[in-house]
Amino acid sequence: MNKLIEKTLKSLKIEFLTVWILTILLIILNETDILPVGIIADNPRMDFILQTIGILLVFTFIPLSLRLFNQSLIKRIKLLSTEKAIISYRRWSEIRLSLLFVAAILNLSFYYLTMNTTGLFCGLMALLSTFFCIPTRKRMLKELDIIKNEEE
Repeated sequence: MNKLIEKTLKSLKIEFLTVWILTILLIILNETDILPVGIIADNPRMDFILQTIGILLVFTFIPLSLRLFNQSLIKRIKLLSTEKAIISYRRWSEIRLSLLFVAAILNLSFYYLTMNTTGLFCGLMALLSTFFCIPTRKRMLKELDIIKNEEE
């Protein structure tokens, strides 16, 4: 079981770092003008549509990713055997991180397309929310109630 926990943590840490690396790569590509910047800045209708989509994504995905994980943890994961719980924990952690990643990447893309700071702020909110998803051994053991089982 210890090997499964370590393997899961290693995978989750790699996925977490990948989210940040891809986001930083997007920013670097836009800041160095490799990707187009401001091509929709002169179209107010498209600007409004993209900013509305971005805001709705952030205000939907952030609470959903954090609350959905908590609900699935309470209702389902804790009822499973330890090995299945760890596998399910990994899957739900990946879903949560993916939702935040999509919101961040799209909003940052919208920012660079429209040069409207709303996309920047929404993208940063989604990225900062990923700090609630940092995978650590202590957190995983606590959330799965494995600490109690190991003490007994």
